[in-house]
Amino acid sequence: MDRIRDLASKKAAVIFTKSSCCMCYSIKQLFYELGASPAVHELDKEARGREMELALRGLGCSPTVPAVFIGGVYVGSATDIISLHVDGSLKQMLINAKAIWF
Repeated sequence: MDRIRDLASKKAAVIFTKSSCCMCYSIKQLFYELGASPAVHELDKEARGREMELALRGLGCSPTVPAVFIGGVYVGSATDIISLHVDGSLKQMLINAKAIWF
């Protein structure tokens, strides 16, 4: 869990994904379209990916991917992120965390 917290706090926006997950791809694309450059950690390509996935589950991430952290705080999975985008608050969260500038 310490590794997850450490990685999640290193950049303003961090996404834990799997390379074969279509929702993970969609969330990454959304962040890129908003102008953010999130740190992306693909668990199926990480040496300790399985351990990290279990840690995400222990933090309450369900499903475990995509798991999005903004400003070091767990924000949610794909459904949560899409809801935040639709209501307009995702962009403001990214601005507040200095992941994008306007």
